[in-house]
Parts: sequence; structure tokens; C-alpha cells
Amino acid sequence: MSRLLRPLPVMIGGCLASWLLVTVAGGARWNPELALGMAAPLASAVLTWRLVERAHAVAPQKVTNVLIGGFIAKMLFFGIYIGLLAALGFRLRVFVVSFAVYFIVLHAVEAGYLRRLFAGALLTR
Repeated sequence: MSRLLRPLPVMIGGCLASWLLVTVAGGARWNPELALGMAAPLASAVLTWRLVERAHAVAPQKVTNVLIGGFIAKMLFFGIYIGLLAALGFRLRVFVVSFAVYFIVLHAVEAGYLRRLFAGALLTR
């Protein structure tokens, strides 16, 4: 797999580029909520991918368990994160839209890379 097409640079670079583009195009008034809406899904996607890569390298059959455990941890983390931001008085409408968009896009990217990861594993057998 090409170094430029590796998951972490794509996820991190895509998020930062899109945030910068929206901010420069007139969305600066939506910060910091826009950035905070990106931060949690990006952090969880990066951590999940690192855990999936590690599990796949050691025991590919355990990747599903890692994903299920990660899902449970994400739900707890996101609940606390959103509750904390609401308690601190951030504009939740902007945050929720940003969070939802980044969450969905990052999970779609992860799904594509998981497909490639498993397809590559099948080809090497």
C-alpha cells in the first residue's frame, strides 16, 4: 500500500484540511465548536485504527472483538465528551452537526480501509 494512501494520514489530513477550508471560507464564527466536533471522532478513529492494525498483525481473528470493544468505549467517551461540552456552555447545534459529519465520514473511511485490510489478508493466503 502506498505511503500516501495509509489510513492515518488520510484521516488526519482530511479532517484538518476540511476544518481549515470551512474556517477560511467563512466558518470561523463556528469555531471552537467546529473543531471540537471534529476532535473526538478523529481521536477515536485514529485510536481504533491503531488497535485494529495491531490486532490484525498479531491475531486477525480478534479484529471483530477489538471493534466491538472499541464501539463500547467510544459510546462511553462520546457521552462524557458531549455532556462536558454542554455543561461548559458550547453551542451544541454547531458542535452536533460537525460531530455527526466527521463521525460518519471517518467511519466510512475506516470501513473502506478495513475492507482493504481484509482483502489483502485473503490475497496473501
